[in-house]
Amino acid sequence: MDPIEFSKIYEGKIQVFPKVPIKSYDDFAVIYTPGIAKVAEAVHENRDLSFSLTSRWNTIAIITNGSRVLGLGNIGPEAAMPVMEGKALLFKYLGGVDAIPIPIRADNAEDFKRVAMAIEPALGGINLEDTESPLCFEVLEELRKSLEIPVWHDDQLGTASAILAGLINGFKIAGKSTNSAKVVLFGAGAANIAAANLLEIYGFNKSKIIMIDSKGPLYPDREDIDKLMFTNKWKYNLAVSTNKDDSRTINDAFNGADAVIAASTPGPHTIKKEWIAKMADKPIVFALANPIPEIMPDEAYDNGAYIVATGRSDFPNQVNNSLVFPGVFRGVLDSRAKYISYTMAIAASQALAAYAERHGLDRQYIIPRMDEWSMFYEVAAAVADRARVEGYARNPLKYEEYLELARKRIIKTKKNIEVVTSDDN
Repeated sequence: MDPIEFSKIYEGKIQVFPKVPIKSYDDFAVIYTPGIAKVAEAVHENRDLSFSLTSRWNTIAIITNGSRVLGLGNIGPEAAMPVMEGKALLFKYLGGVDAIPIPIRADNAEDFKRVAMAIEPALGGINLEDTESPLCFEVLEELRKSLEIPVWHDDQLGTASAILAGLINGFKIAGKSTNSAKVVLFGAGAANIAAANLLEIYGFNKSKIIMIDSKGPLYPDREDIDKLMFTNKWKYNLAVSTNKDDSRTINDAFNGADAVIAASTPGPHTIKKEWIAKMADKPIVFALANPIPEIMPDEAYDNGAYIVATGRSDFPNQVNNSLVFPGVFRGVLDSRAKYISYTMAIAASQALAAYAERHGLDRQYIIPRMDEWSMFYEVAAAVADRARVEGYARNPLKYEEYLELARKRIIKTKKNIEVVTSDDN
């Protein structure tokens, strides 16, 4: 069906729907006045009760200014709304999370902070989405410091967590060591900057990571390094802490590389086949641009790639943030977490990698598929358990309890959606 016609028919993708039964007029005295005053008074005495006595515990906001939407660029908040609705639907269907799309007019971190702090009392978490770099880094840092609920930027941490999960198993299959590996990050936007930081925390050797932007590899004395210090401190920090081999050209960077992670301009020839041919034995190639990968899988394989992943579901090895965010937010909401740390993101990556390994790794299966629903329970439980260990959980439980909570809530949500959206209704 044509997407415009689809949207006209359904008038959007989400709605608010009651979850309590209303059987008689008398129920309103409990649902609303006068009975609800008791609940309000209890929350007034202890604000944390809002996470157990109201729907706050399962509600997040998807906040964007529409400055970097999918492959569409800066299309503004109104035009971002259809995409945010789609994201909200995935949150609900895959993670059982009630997500509210909130596109806003905001050009700086202070505007984002003002909105987020104003609506924080209604939320269990915030997912930042489709906001341009480097603003997205500043906003994430500011909100993580200012709020008492978890804040996550999916284009950064979601994609980076999926990348790490794929690399854990890719390196296992290829027999490579994370500490000695040369890794090329092709593209210096939100996903790869976050990936560089996540890989370092996991155990990759940061000095052997090489990041490439539109001007070539980053290195400490590149001619624009002083300007980067003021315009993009996150990119600057990587320029001075990575690439200790001092690769100055793309050919230098690819020469002997164990893996390339491309999160860049859609292809099909953004990455050249001759660059792949220069890589080390059994090279790993992640070409994650959508809708067209930076290099098509068959061309990468023909030029020596051992494992290839893309961001698409119609090729094997889809490395995409959709594998991560539903479980992560299910986990932080079930644990009533106050924060999402990098180590919690790594816990999500490890859960994904372990799930795939149990189901039989091979070169065409290094990461779970989106339709392997039970992986979301395991990601949720891993993240919740890590929140407990790190002291961020308001609701500390055992791993097995978190796993069962996630399983029940996701299954119940899917069943409810099937009933509400069936053709008979």
